[in-house]
Amino acid sequence: MVSAVFHSPLDASRDVQASTSTESPAAAPMSAVSTPAAATSPAAPKPSRPPIDWGQLAFNALAPVAGLALLIGIWALLTIKGEGAFPTPMATWEAAVALFSDPFYSNGPNDQGIGWNIWFSLKRVAMGFGLAALVGIPLGFIIGRSKVISAMLNPIISLLRPVSPLAWLPIGLLVFKSADPAAIWTIFICSIWPMIINTAVGVQRVPEDYLNVAKVLNLSEWKIVTKILFPSVLPYMLTGVRLSVGTAWLVIVAAEMLTGGVGIGFWVWDEWNNLNVQHIIIAIFVIGIVGLLLEQALMAVAKRFSFE
Repeated sequence: MVSAVFHSPLDASRDVQASTSTESPAAAPMSAVSTPAAATSPAAPKPSRPPIDWGQLAFNALAPVAGLALLIGIWALLTIKGEGAFPTPMATWEAAVALFSDPFYSNGPNDQGIGWNIWFSLKRVAMGFGLAALVGIPLGFIIGRSKVISAMLNPIISLLRPVSPLAWLPIGLLVFKSADPAAIWTIFICSIWPMIINTAVGVQRVPEDYLNVAKVLNLSEWKIVTKILFPSVLPYMLTGVRLSVGTAWLVIVAAEMLTGGVGIGFWVWDEWNNLNVQHIIIAIFVIGIVGLLLEQALMAVAKRFSFE
């Protein structure tokens, strides 16, 4: 009776070996089946690139060319008789070829090639626009963060923003007594407003949840600006920068017409005094092309830093 209930350790080990040998045939097929299944599982397909839409590419390339051809065609029709003072497209093209054959000649301070005039205008734009960015972007952050300062400065901004650059230029001449600083001042005061307004609007549209998290974490104002506000406001800020650089390039032409010296604006005015309408038309195209290149460059930068 006792031997039927209690077993020796030797008998227990034999029972374990017997049970293991009994279960192993069933376990072997399971492992044999599961291993090939894991080995033959298909890999995740790589995302395929969308096919190139050649029709859309052709449209994007040909549509601007067609618009330019239409403009030149209308111009040619209006000047087909060649009796008026307005030059034909062919005569303007020939004058442009001669003009750009030596764009960097220098025959004195008031007689320099169109390349030098463009360069000096761009240099003034860079200085005035750079000063506007250094002042306007931080001021936009301050206005966006403080309701009191926003209420104080909004009427002043609304009052000064529509003022023409021709009204600011005499103030610059009065203060600085020189043409170059006056032109840079005019660019500064006219191009600062889009950066202030867009930056302030971007700060005010930052989700309140972000700022609440910053309060919970007890972040300093510097970390709030650099870690939370700046990434959120960057698209608005770049839009303001793009608008400001267009305004700066627009203002410099008017400012240089009045201040004189070397620059694309003065060059246009000088050609008008010489009644050289062909060069005036060339200058219009040059001003437009340079402005377009500046805008496209800033749009590329904005897309590079876009989070969409």
